[in-house]
Amino acid sequence: MSAITNVIVVGAGGSLGPTLIDALLASKKFIVAAFVRPESKSVFPREVKIVKADYSRQELEAALKGQDAVISTVGIGGFAAQKTVINAAIASGVKHFFPSDFGADITEQTIAFFPVFRDKQDAIDYLISREGAISWTVIKTSAFFDWGMKVGFTGFDLVNRTANLIDGGVTKFHATNLSTLTGVVVAILSVPEIYEKTKNQIISISNHEVSQHDILATVERITGVNWEVTYTDSDDLIEDAKGTSADAYAMIRAGLFGKIGLGRLSGKLWNDELGLTQKSLEEDLELILEGKSP
Repeated sequence: MSAITNVIVVGAGGSLGPTLIDALLASKKFIVAAFVRPESKSVFPREVKIVKADYSRQELEAALKGQDAVISTVGIGGFAAQKTVINAAIASGVKHFFPSDFGADITEQTIAFFPVFRDKQDAIDYLISREGAISWTVIKTSAFFDWGMKVGFTGFDLVNRTANLIDGGVTKFHATNLSTLTGVVVAILSVPEIYEKTKNQIISISNHEVSQHDILATVERITGVNWEVTYTDSDDLIEDAKGTSADAYAMIRAGLFGKIGLGRLSGKLWNDELGLTQKSLEEDLELILEGKSP
């Protein structure tokens, strides 16, 4: 492994980008840059070099020149552009690439349910085809646990102590804390043994395998009160979301937490190989309820 020093986060203005940037800076091992669109109003720590440009090949190559690693955190609207980013990274001499695939497994069932995920899989397939020119790592996390609890994505309102359970809340899914993901990214880029082990690999990590019902039982035990519970059928959730701006959000929630069960990771978990430390579900939820995580 040659040294990884310069790291750029592409699509840095989203939900994941700033968290990754903070972790990279905190490690004190990297010079960090953030790639955002020209109209972005995102604010980053002063140590971060901010690159504002569009996703044209020419501007991407200029932005990625001198970078050792690219971490793509583009959202749904940017999935189709990842091949262009990969080509620019190769042309610019980038050594390692993380595609924006921090989420559930991509299968034919996933793509049939959520067709835009085809673009995510295409990016992975393209990286595999260009292994001689650039190395890569795909990190599967399924749902983001701490973030999802904080913003209500998992169906819980921590302030008003309410829960919305999809299809009864009994479907098991994997979930990963943001700090776990960012710690793995930092380790891959800074520890030669881990870099070599995960190079050109699709790896899966997870902090918890739970259901919404498991979470509800645990938060009620921690808080000592019964939470107000409502129930949603995933079919109704999908139907109501069609043609609305909430379409993607609702579809992902229905797929991860509903009866279709797309939130379970099928491959082996790399937790032990990566030396990940685990907290219990109750320990993690206590920190989240206290506002100490994420």
